[in-house]
Amino acid sequence: MWHGRFREDTAEIVQQFTQSLDLDWGLAPFDIYASIAHARMLAEVKLITPEESGKIEDGLRQVLEEIRQGAFTPSLSMEDVHMNIEARLTEIIGPVGAKLHTGRSRNDQSATSVRLFLRKEMVGVGDGLLMLMDSLVDRAITHRHIIVPGYTHLQQAQPISMGHYWLAHFWAFARDFRRVLFALESINESPLGAGALAGSTLPLDRGYTAGLLGFEKVAENSLDAVSHRDHLLDSQYALAVVMLHASRMAEDLIIYSSREFGWVELPDAFCTGSSMMPQKKNPDVLELIRGRSGRVVGDLVDLAVILKGLPFAYNRDMQEDKRALWTSLQITKDVLEVLPQLVARVDINEERAAASFEDGFTLATDVAEYLVMKGVPFREAHEKVGAAVRWCIDRYRALTNLSLEEWKELIPEAEEDLMPLLNIEQSVNRRNTHGGTSFKQVALQIERGLETLDQYRIRLAEFPARFSL
Repeated sequence: MWHGRFREDTAEIVQQFTQSLDLDWGLAPFDIYASIAHARMLAEVKLITPEESGKIEDGLRQVLEEIRQGAFTPSLSMEDVHMNIEARLTEIIGPVGAKLHTGRSRNDQSATSVRLFLRKEMVGVGDGLLMLMDSLVDRAITHRHIIVPGYTHLQQAQPISMGHYWLAHFWAFARDFRRVLFALESINESPLGAGALAGSTLPLDRGYTAGLLGFEKVAENSLDAVSHRDHLLDSQYALAVVMLHASRMAEDLIIYSSREFGWVELPDAFCTGSSMMPQKKNPDVLELIRGRSGRVVGDLVDLAVILKGLPFAYNRDMQEDKRALWTSLQITKDVLEVLPQLVARVDINEERAAASFEDGFTLATDVAEYLVMKGVPFREAHEKVGAAVRWCIDRYRALTNLSLEEWKELIPEAEEDLMPLLNIEQSVNRRNTHGGTSFKQVALQIERGLETLDQYRIRLAEFPARFSL
């Protein structure tokens, strides 16, 4: 394709080193769709005839069918998916095929194919997030009246509704979904027609091809259109945070399902055993989610480092911009396929959860806030209750088993109205501030969560994962 400028053929070792077919062959359908749109536009602006455009389109559809049937084996000598398709097209329809590249560079051609592919893939990620969020709301509904320990520093802190716990992850993934929408918005502009960097002297209609390909708008600056990879960074960042949140939830479930905690019960079908120890039930799926998250975070750094020092317009370094992202997409999609099914079958051992509260220390904050309502400054109340907890620890007593007389000895401000508050369910239900863990607030969160899911489904449908050409 560039022999006019060179005196010798490209060395075979260079062909091997510079080829990108292992990376971009999956873009073939999207390259063909973009080429069909480009051919139609060339006819529309009278750079080729309608008959030539039709012949090119028919040839491209034949190439697409050959690829789908596995009958077309690409050649490394053609370097990438784009040149392989153009060469095969010209074999099929003759010299007319050479007109397809009119007004087009591989810079804007490749950028367009990647956007079409990435739009479809990120819509798929959005669908997976909706499935996961739906599973989390379902678990919240099922477990909304079950009380479990809440932790800070992995130490028991306060009692919470298990529904509240599931919804905490729901809202984290809801933010991830908005990040996916942001990435889709950044993807949703067409670089086709930007050329190598400066546009074209030919009367190309960029808006026409953008409309055919389902893009909301065209890129405003031809140099920027082929230079930046913000849409890849936005997508990679969204995937990395999805995996961070999935990893944190996996870590929780691994810990809470261990014998030492024991109040989360994982489904057998999503665990494995030991080849040596018959009693083992290992949370392998969750551990792999936790492990693979590191690869996606690393891929974000990889992409950022590739881009950080590049001068404007295309540089061959950019061939490597997709390698990490493709891996991250596959990992994230795999996780979003398995994790909703696992979550949907998690159960709670209520007896083990209730046993966690035997010493009553998770109610210490309730006592301190009771004293605040009696007019005691919070720092003073905190000190008094801390001393009472220390007294109980020294004597192996539970905070909930103290008599009123003992309370009065420890905290003179304590009165009879303290005693009904020393109850786990009361503690949960009294946390009735907006977003709190009370059963009433959890019910309201569930309602808002279901409304959010409906809104997100509508928003995701605005981005065409597929289009008709």
